[in-house]
Amino acid sequence: MDQRPTRRDVLKHSAFAAAAAAVLGPAGGAAFAADAPPKMPSIRLGTLEVSRLILGSNPFWGYAHKPGDVGRQMTEYFTDERIMAVMDEAAGYGVTTVTCPPDERWRDLWEKYRSNGGKLKVWVAQCHGDPKKMKEEITVAVKAGCHGVFIQGHRVEDAFLRKQYDMVRSWVDHSKSLNMPTGLAAHRQNVHPKAEELGFPTDFYFQCFFIPDTYKDEDREKAIATISQIKKPVVAYKILAAGRLPAREAFQCALSRIAAKDGICVGVFPKDQPNQVREDAQLAMEFSRK
Repeated sequence: MDQRPTRRDVLKHSAFAAAAAAVLGPAGGAAFAADAPPKMPSIRLGTLEVSRLILGSNPFWGYAHKPGDVGRQMTEYFTDERIMAVMDEAAGYGVTTVTCPPDERWRDLWEKYRSNGGKLKVWVAQCHGDPKKMKEEITVAVKAGCHGVFIQGHRVEDAFLRKQYDMVRSWVDHSKSLNMPTGLAAHRQNVHPKAEELGFPTDFYFQCFFIPDTYKDEDREKAIATISQIKKPVVAYKILAAGRLPAREAFQCALSRIAAKDGICVGVFPKDQPNQVREDAQLAMEFSRK
């Protein structure tokens, strides 16, 4: 077992200043060219090219999936300025893409970020709202400048449990009618195979590595088995079990078990680990080469 410290086992110091130093200073960039972003491997979500490592947004909004006050710490830490700084830092290490729900704060932030010359260029919208208004949310996301759409796992799973397959298909069809590369997310391992069996016109999937709140290794194995049987691109998420696993162990496991067509989506919380973005990018490139 990898005994390296987890994301929580680091000394606390001024995270924002240190994060900026990691981007701008020479110490943090030894493995990367100073004048251009390194070449991160890419995958295709339908017609959309994205970095194999995608920046997740759960920490931005305090979705910690952990007990205690971690969620509160996240929401206090992630001002709009820090979110934009993290995106720029990620872009500096070759990450091109972020996933995020199209909620009002994000839409305003994304517009400001683009207007100010933000370096990270691709937003894939995670639509997660009221099922009765899902098509409206998809339209809002497209108008706000997203480049692709997928439906949040809980929404998809709830509909599948009720056998509301036609409703989910209508969401996919609506997104596709707006010329969006379109996918579905799921935590359960039987959802995407069912969508494929039913002939859903999806371009890609997001598959959680773990069932939230249990985080059992056996569920990760089932998720990997599901990913391996799907011909379309699949993005694995929660590969670190919401920060419960050491980063190196988690990245190695994920990238050694999924195909080159598949990617990973990882959020960051650099408050106590200011080099986290750089280290994640390094791990993604290291294990993508093997």
